[in-house]
Amino acid sequence: MTKPQIFEKPMGFRDFPYLLAEKKRLVEDRVRQQFVKWGYREVYTPTLEFFDTVGQASEIPDSRMFKLMDRDGNILVLRPDQTAPIARLVTSVLKREPLPLRLFYHGNVFRAQEKEAGRSSELFQSGVELVGQSCPEADTEVIALSIEALRACEIHFPIIALSHVGLLEGFLRERIDHKAAISKLKQTLGLRDLVAFRQILACLDLSSADRQEILAITRSGLEHDQWKSLMKLARTEPVHDAFVYLERVWNNLEASGCTQLVKVDLSLVGSLDYYTGVYFEGYADGQGFPLVSGGRYDQLYQEFGVDLPATGFALKTDRLLEASPLKPEFPVRLALFYEPHLQKKAWKKAKSLRDDGWIVIMQPMEEGQIRKDLPVDDVLVIADEGGTSLC
Repeated sequence: MTKPQIFEKPMGFRDFPYLLAEKKRLVEDRVRQQFVKWGYREVYTPTLEFFDTVGQASEIPDSRMFKLMDRDGNILVLRPDQTAPIARLVTSVLKREPLPLRLFYHGNVFRAQEKEAGRSSELFQSGVELVGQSCPEADTEVIALSIEALRACEIHFPIIALSHVGLLEGFLRERIDHKAAISKLKQTLGLRDLVAFRQILACLDLSSADRQEILAITRSGLEHDQWKSLMKLARTEPVHDAFVYLERVWNNLEASGCTQLVKVDLSLVGSLDYYTGVYFEGYADGQGFPLVSGGRYDQLYQEFGVDLPATGFALKTDRLLEASPLKPEFPVRLALFYEPHLQKKAWKKAKSLRDDGWIVIMQPMEEGQIRKDLPVDDVLVIADEGGTSLC
């Protein structure tokens, strides 16, 4: 192992120069405004959490967690996701608050990547958690809010892919009596490897009808009448109920005016195993990576000793920075040059200008000369001859 160069960063981490940092702040501010308008309240959780609590509750694999040890020998992890820490917060600090709770966050999460993957290990997210409400209206709310958050970042026509994890799981179990095979099929769907999915399906001992029904329900971009017609294929009450639940979410989205942006794709399963019901992803038109993902996770809170339903989503800020056409507006920057013996006058002038809303950079003159290489829009000079002048 070679010693890193002084300018190198750890693998998967990056800097945010001021132009990118300004855009990140603008995106987060736009998103925050939407969250607040919808009644959500901001929370923060620690960057470090105990592995035995939040680390174990998270669905991020151990191998992708950054671990360290405190002075007492406890294993800590850099926060691998936001949902599990907020579940800890809700079941401790906020346990006496009336339900439902509407919470939001901005923050970073840390996930170790394989060297060859070339992905970020520090990911910035903005998201919401709606805790304590199990009805379709709650799922509708977070989906509609995710659309408004994307629109606030000038993703004017986001595409929402809507699924139901419990529906697909039950549908497969009705036809496949082999847990390992179901798990493998879901894994290939999670990787969006439809070729491998079909290959595994072809190797299973299934009737032609069962195989065709599974292919039908996992076809992407289903129209409303197409996926609704699949409801008659349900063989058990839980699967039928999941179809009915999804139909209620769709009807609510129709009432909110969002369905023109929503396509049902029941092959979506999500990358985290704690999703139990509705699951969705949001895309910008023409881009293949999701800007937002979320859904219902009604079993996570059991890890903290409480049975609470919950739903929510996370906006992937790093990807949103690439997709959003937002451009920060930079106020006029003024350089105030002054001769050293007029420093008091310069300070007074700078304060007056800043109080009026100007951005002022103070710079002493060198041998009566002003610098012309500063990144400013205008120059003000305070000198003996002529007093104050604008160049």
